[in-house]
Amino acid sequence: MPTLMIINGSIRQGRIGGPIGDWVREAATADGRFTVDYADLAEIQLPLMDEPNHPRMKSYTQPKSIAWSERVDAADCFLFAFPEYNFSYSSPIKNALDYLSQEWDRKPVGFVNWGGNSGGTRAQLALRPVVGALGMVLTHGNVEINFPNFQDGKFQPTEQQATVLKMQLDELLKLDAALKPLRP
Repeated sequence: MPTLMIINGSIRQGRIGGPIGDWVREAATADGRFTVDYADLAEIQLPLMDEPNHPRMKSYTQPKSIAWSERVDAADCFLFAFPEYNFSYSSPIKNALDYLSQEWDRKPVGFVNWGGNSGGTRAQLALRPVVGALGMVLTHGNVEINFPNFQDGKFQPTEQQATVLKMQLDELLKLDAALKPLRP
């Protein structure tokens, strides 16, 4: 069973990303085809990249870097959940990606993003070249949530959002099978 890492890149206190990340985790767990590793960057608290060596060297010296490398290396595919800030993605996502290099290579990735009118589309567009440069393969469909709806603190997805997430999980599974033989 492949390991799906869900990376929540929303770290602010009072964030709406917590309940959205919970929805993604619950849906992926209920799907039953993945071992789910939920990586909440608010809890992990990676400092700004402070390694002396380039990530391509995979010669990490800091305990947090080593732990992050091992965790990401163990994952087969990813879903990044992140808000849109100033027409781009959140800085914790960029920092988490920049820590590593080889660990991301030839692994599938999908996005669950949110914002106002755009639903986080501009953030997604900004992140696409970054994951591509790391050798990741993006799913065709991605969940875009405009003006997220909550009831009693729990995110209430629309039928379309739930359908697209299911389609992403299907595609992540197929891409993982195709890419696994190509990984270093």
